[in-house]
Amino acid sequence: MRLAILGGGGFRVPLVFSAVAEARHRVDISEVVLYDVEEARLATMSAVLGGVAADLPDAPDVRTTTDLDDAVRGADVVFSAIRVGGTRGRTVDERVALDLGLLGQETIGPGGLAYALRTVPVMDHVASRIAELAPQAWTINFTNPAGIITEAMRTYLGNRVLGICDTPIGLVRRVSRTLGIEARDAVVDYLGLNHLGWLRGLVVDGVDRLPELLADDALLASIEEARTLGMDWVRALGVLPNEYLYYYYNAREATQRIAAGEQTRGEFLDAQQSRFYEGAGAVDARRLWTETLLEREATYMADAREGEREEADAEDGGYHEVAVDLMAALLTGQPSSMILDVANDGAIPALPDDAVIEVPCRVDGDGVHPLVPQAPLTLDQLGLVVSVKAADRGIIAAARSGSRAQAWRAFGVHPLVDSVDLARRLVDGYMAASPEIAAVLHRP
Repeated sequence: MRLAILGGGGFRVPLVFSAVAEARHRVDISEVVLYDVEEARLATMSAVLGGVAADLPDAPDVRTTTDLDDAVRGADVVFSAIRVGGTRGRTVDERVALDLGLLGQETIGPGGLAYALRTVPVMDHVASRIAELAPQAWTINFTNPAGIITEAMRTYLGNRVLGICDTPIGLVRRVSRTLGIEARDAVVDYLGLNHLGWLRGLVVDGVDRLPELLADDALLASIEEARTLGMDWVRALGVLPNEYLYYYYNAREATQRIAAGEQTRGEFLDAQQSRFYEGAGAVDARRLWTETLLEREATYMADAREGEREEADAEDGGYHEVAVDLMAALLTGQPSSMILDVANDGAIPALPDDAVIEVPCRVDGDGVHPLVPQAPLTLDQLGLVVSVKAADRGIIAAARSGSRAQAWRAFGVHPLVDSVDLARRLVDGYMAASPEIAAVLHRP
């Protein structure tokens, strides 16, 4: 079977390749095709993967291409991990918002909407080519903002595109480890949107273990999300929020902290990855990649945490592992349970059925089966979800219509943009700083 990785020159591709190679006994991917628009990045990743493959007994063959049609034609699975505008685009997303006193973050608030604006048209084209050339393929989307992009791709691919994110599974793994249980033995109650969800229960043998965790200071303090958001606040909520809720519950503090730093996360990654891609040709590419990855993971969400990240917390993520589990379940029928970005279909009654949400699912050879939520969202949770989804859908419409007014409205209704005047200035600022966004918003 053949796997196409779109964004094949991206920094995290070796993680996906390693996970796929190590899982060949579960799903036999014999060829991996890397697609990217930048030949130099593809060459660097090929060198890294050559080092990775040397340590693996039965690694898949790898080839590269800058032709999208060549990459997806006849593929069994497509992994989409495209960053339109690169890391430099991310720096614009963050800085335009920060210069207006608003949160500057990759996927949350105005930064996430800007990222989606320049990405949706590209992913519309990608999805249309997959639908034409590989209609039987499953598309697993990592392209951020994952919820928005998965929703846009569903226009062409329907239920054959699924979004994944490692933050919910990382949360479940941390809680399970702390409670001394196996995550696979628990019934997980999680609901929300991508980067906006809550772990509301973890039932083992008919008993919800989450209240036990919330009541114990030592247990709760071991959970990264509780330390980040504040143990008292987590207890007040009665649930464990996804770590990205920090940017909603502490928007002012987060904005001040990011603005006070010497550089944004995007600026850090842009500089770090530039050094990596420029230097990889002169040294052992795999070794340099490993060193760069360790630095990257150790500083993940540093603007929301105090002190260094604990090693166990860094290891609890892994969207590449989730992707392989998903691929194995779909292609071989090996049943698995995971949290995915899928169509709402009534799970949150206030949202349209075709809106993409994040919810636990059972996956097998017959496809993906979202599990019915055990309880509705509380009013405060629902308020956030509905307002953010309104902005998400508005930005998809703006990206497709090219309307600046529609983009203004999408920014204006987002809960992290507290002024319609600022929303208009965001649109103007992003158009001035980003050629990609200026090209998208070509109508009044």
